[in-house]
Amino acid sequence: MTKVRKILHLDLDAFFCAVEEQLNPELRGKAIAVGGQPGQRGVVASASYPARKYGVRSAMPMSQAVRLCPHLIVLSQHRGDYSKRSREVMAVLRDTAPDVEPLSIDEAFLDVTILPAKIEEIARRLQARINDELGLPCSLGGATNKLVAKTANTVGKARQPKDNPPNAITLVAPGQERQFLAPLPIRELWGVGPKMAETLANLGFTTIGEIAAWSEAALTSRLGKLGGDIWRRANGIDHRPVLAQGEAKSISKEVTFAQDINDPAALELTIRRLADGVGRQLRKAGLAASTVKIKLRWSDFTTLSRQMTLDMPTDLDDEICRCARELFGRAWIKGKPVRLLGVGVSGFSQSTRQMNLWEARSQRQVGGQLQETLDSLRDRYGDAMIRRASDLDFRQNEDNKR
Repeated sequence: MTKVRKILHLDLDAFFCAVEEQLNPELRGKAIAVGGQPGQRGVVASASYPARKYGVRSAMPMSQAVRLCPHLIVLSQHRGDYSKRSREVMAVLRDTAPDVEPLSIDEAFLDVTILPAKIEEIARRLQARINDELGLPCSLGGATNKLVAKTANTVGKARQPKDNPPNAITLVAPGQERQFLAPLPIRELWGVGPKMAETLANLGFTTIGEIAAWSEAALTSRLGKLGGDIWRRANGIDHRPVLAQGEAKSISKEVTFAQDINDPAALELTIRRLADGVGRQLRKAGLAASTVKIKLRWSDFTTLSRQMTLDMPTDLDDEICRCARELFGRAWIKGKPVRLLGVGVSGFSQSTRQMNLWEARSQRQVGGQLQETLDSLRDRYGDAMIRRASDLDFRQNEDNKR
């Protein structure tokens, strides 16, 4: 007989704001938002619960957040402090369960099937430990699989009063997965975004239960293979394991410009700098990437992404930059202002710096040695101590324009 799985989903409540309140206790109970400054086209990365009462939410332009909540306290991000607290939380999770899968800096799955205690008892002990030892509010959802556990957490948090962090625990008993999901709107189904929600609405669906009531074959005939996936999710079926390694699936860096930019030189320089940052992060992790991606956002917030797969994985800035510029050249409409630009990589393997059979030694190996030297100098003296000639050329051209 197959053992019933016990899966927990943990989410730290308004994590960035909670850390900021620890750094400055005078912020507790106040409407605060962490992110970019409103006058610099910043967006909200995290909002405290008093701020959320005014409609402030993550990913909202900070200028809009300030209009909704005029007394909002806007704070810049302290990423080092967030990372430190996140590592402490993950250490507690790994001390609790053998299999932990981090999803982000403030979110993770745990497989606690092997533990003898009931899932409710495990959840309450874990929540109390994070509350008491780390002083951080957190919410948990529990079920027999990842999909329902995560959905339960989302629903449970939403049902709590908005004045304070929810610190909720919401559990779905084995066999009740479909019944729990049935009354929820289709947008609550994991993996259903705005476009798919519109497609499903055009088929007459408003709730997850209405999707589950269809046959898998009928939905597959309308939506193809994705239709079968959606039908299984709607019925609460999810056999995915909790992946204990928790390795990053992608590395990316992006920038939102203070003013929309349509200058090709400025955009190419931004790609160069983003690619340098991504490459350096790859090398610190000892990884190489086989896919390079770019992300573009126009003035109207329309966002697109493009990617290409390399013949060989790389961790070199120049190769990442070359691919990113090629992708950008295909996607950018000349003269069209850009609001946001990002460069990312995925498809990781261990970095070996192995040369192609037909590649000259001087090309890749010397490039790798130069990269290591630059990294060492930047680690020792700071990024500003070493600059590319392209940076200086661009600055000189800008000065001449003035």
